[in-house]
Amino acid sequence: MARAREGGAASGRVAKPQIRILFRKAIAMGPGKAELLQAIERTGSISAAAREMDMSYRRAWLLVDTMNTSFKHPLVTTETGGQRGGGAVVTEFGLDVLRRYLEMEARAAGAVEKEMGEFVKLMAKLPPA
Repeated sequence: MARAREGGAASGRVAKPQIRILFRKAIAMGPGKAELLQAIERTGSISAAAREMDMSYRRAWLLVDTMNTSFKHPLVTTETGGQRGGGAVVTEFGLDVLRRYLEMEARAAGAVEKEMGEFVKLMAKLPPA
């Protein structure tokens, strides 16, 4: 799929639609939470995932808590202490939610790909990052 670029091809920034799933007043799932789940899956730790994403542990924990309370089952479980110092695991349920979310995002982007290309032409060029 061709991606429409903001600020020209050299900038590397991409304009794309993003889906946010609301539960009551909270964002149950969105691009940042999906990225956080992927980082937790990779690192096995909320704190390591937070460092990787350049966010505070508290912010990461609050995002995990929002996800866990928004769904029927936890998306992330944690273990404290022990020889390995604890850690975090994205549950099978969490992996399923993540897979479904990423699939919805891809389908939405595909559905508006042509219109997005035209829309980006209307946007101001961004300064280099």
